Amino acid sequence: MNIPDQLKYTEEHEWISVDGDIVTVGITDFAQSELGELVYVEVDTLGESVDKGDVFGTVEAVKTTSELFMPVSGEVLEFNTEIDENEGDNPAVINEDPYGAGWIVKIKMSDSSELEDLLDAGAYEEIIA
Repeated sequence: MNIPDQLKYTEEHEWISVDGDIVTVGITDFAQSELGELVYVEVDTLGESVDKGDVFGTVEAVKTTSELFMPVSGEVLEFNTEIDENEGDNPAVINEDPYGAGWIVKIKMSDSSELEDLLDAGAYEEIIA
């Protein structure tokens, strides 16, 4: 299972990459493998401020749908056009490259102290073991 050291993780299986106050969010390799082939991703919070722990979208696989939870509070700035049904419409890119091309949203973080509550790679690995 791929768990990059440079990322932070949530117990709900989201990952984040931090670049100043801009944070990229996706689902982990473990999450995509558990869900199976992804067929649809919905993010209806674009342009909105979302609190940590709130649902910001959903991912739909062949057999199930799962909610996406915001790892830190902030404004949703961008939804990955590659997976947006109105643009690239290729949600399977999350299965293929969950930590790269398969990112889901970029947000402007409003409270960087919330990063302290996230898991490092070792702690996340213990959760999924």
